Amino acid sequence: MTASQNTDQTKFSSPITRRRFLAGTSASVLAFTVIKPELVGGAAANSKIDLGLIGCGGRGKWIADLFRKHGGYNVVAVADYFQDRADGAGEQFKIEASNRYTGLSGYRKLLEQKLDAVAIESPPYFHPEHAAAAVEAGRHVYLAKPVAVDVPGCLTVEESGKKATAKKLCFQVDFQTRANKLYQDAARRVHEGELGKIVSVEANYQCGATWDSMDQLLRKDPKNPETRLRAWGVSRVLSGDIITEQNIHTLDVACWMLDAAPVRAEGTGGRARDFLGDCWDHFAVIFYFPNDLVVSFNSHQSGFGYDDIMCRVYGLKGTVDTHYFGNVMVKTTDYYNSGSVGSLYTDGVVTNVATFHDSITRGECGNPTVAQSVRSNLTTILGRMAAYKNGAVTWQEMMRGKEKLVADLKGLRE
Repeated sequence: MTASQNTDQTKFSSPITRRRFLAGTSASVLAFTVIKPELVGGAAANSKIDLGLIGCGGRGKWIADLFRKHGGYNVVAVADYFQDRADGAGEQFKIEASNRYTGLSGYRKLLEQKLDAVAIESPPYFHPEHAAAAVEAGRHVYLAKPVAVDVPGCLTVEESGKKATAKKLCFQVDFQTRANKLYQDAARRVHEGELGKIVSVEANYQCGATWDSMDQLLRKDPKNPETRLRAWGVSRVLSGDIITEQNIHTLDVACWMLDAAPVRAEGTGGRARDFLGDCWDHFAVIFYFPNDLVVSFNSHQSGFGYDDIMCRVYGLKGTVDTHYFGNVMVKTTDYYNSGSVGSLYTDGVVTNVATFHDSITRGECGNPTVAQSVRSNLTTILGRMAAYKNGAVTWQEMMRGKEKLVADLKGLRE
């Protein structure tokens, strides 16, 4: 069933980052395995997967370095709109100048090269376009969240995932929580009924100002289109606003735990701090799920103090309590377990990079993370629409409307 067909809120199939680097990274280098030539675009047996990086900002270079440290990849080409960023990544990974591509169409030139896979770390607005082109070019895709900023973009990614499966290509979306065994065990116990009847869910994303550096950059030259692109995080269109670009982590966990998408949402929000971009800095949304389940969601990225990404599931027989930077606890009438997720920000990516490698080498192209990610992404868009309206929006209304966000790219180089 496609996302567009899911207007009656039947379940999607089921089996999730803050952009803050945590100290104490303990990413282990995972073993490299033999590659099947037919699965990686004709690469010779026992060779590594040749990877291209699209999006060479701080996170893009950090992700590419984790691919390199895995041991089963060669980073062979990079693309970014900005020359300085392409050169910075090129120098870091010792890539020849001829394999560094810039401009809005630089990703197309990268995809023309001999590659097996791409990691897409560009601003979210461009994710559907970049992923679709990569699949069309026959490349395996490792895609950052969120997959899109609007409904048409989500549907494009959904279709790209299906095309990837049909072409025997791997398409993985990088949510760290889904890669963590404690989160996985908690979700399994919820799905198997160990918490009894679910009463309600609470999901919060609270932290300080996330994009201050981009805000300050934009203030220096707000009319310059290249400055606006560099400051994409404070642009509602380029980022999807914080509920989609950032808060998706906790809403993804909520949808995962309930294995469903919401029927409707009622919301509000706004901006409390001085901010040049057009994104909000706090949201409050009530999501109504099938079976009379309510998810209470609240977020702020504006002030000092409390800092947490959490999701709690309350059942008649128990509770699941999850924290991105802390512990995951399952407590029922006859079971208790609590453990630290460790450095999930890094370790989750390390696991996903290894899974991506393993999927390619084994030819496992079912690509289950795509449908899950589209569902969660659409949930954030539903909440955003309700908050902007300061009222209620149904899933059906959202899907019928197919509102498209259009960025002003005038003045940018092709």
